[in-house]
Amino acid sequence: MKENKGKCVIFSAPSGAGKTTIVHGLLGRMDNLAFSISACSRAPRPNEVDGKDYYFLSVEDFKNRIDSGDFIEWEEVYKDHFYGTLKSEVERLWELNKTVVFDVDVFGGINLKSYFGENALSFFIQPPSIDTLEQRLRNRKTESEDKIQTRLKKASEELKMSDRFDRIVVNDNLDLTIDEVEEYVKEYLKK
Repeated sequence: MKENKGKCVIFSAPSGAGKTTIVHGLLGRMDNLAFSISACSRAPRPNEVDGKDYYFLSVEDFKNRIDSGDFIEWEEVYKDHFYGTLKSEVERLWELNKTVVFDVDVFGGINLKSYFGENALSFFIQPPSIDTLEQRLRNRKTESEDKIQTRLKKASEELKMSDRFDRIVVNDNLDLTIDEVEEYVKEYLKK
């Protein structure tokens, strides 16, 4: 993979903080951005489409692709739940002259920022509070109580890593948050 070929914008947050909604809002406003589809080893949620939301791989296939060096970064976020960024996906978007947008977990965001350096602007999307985060996770109605508790515990750890990102944005009003992020991205792309 050719390093520093293009620019990237990285969004990370604890699960339920709203990063995916923010990313979709931003992509709807800026034509020069393109979403990097991550690979994962979990089953699709309702309404998720393979090749659009994620590349859904089996655990075995994911591990084989790790061994083949196909990923820029990858994490085992939960037991047998792998997420990662395929080198081929970034190359595909740069070939289209797009700025690559990543929607990744906190560790993935830190790893991508380390890999791309100044060619990436990284955002940490922060919930207004842990209580708000818990309510958002419950409102999804997609996960068991055990999974919600696991995500909340992980969120407490992830919030401690926010200072490893270029920008911390509190998502307490979605429209204003998207406006704020859009201004930061436009400023970054002018450089």
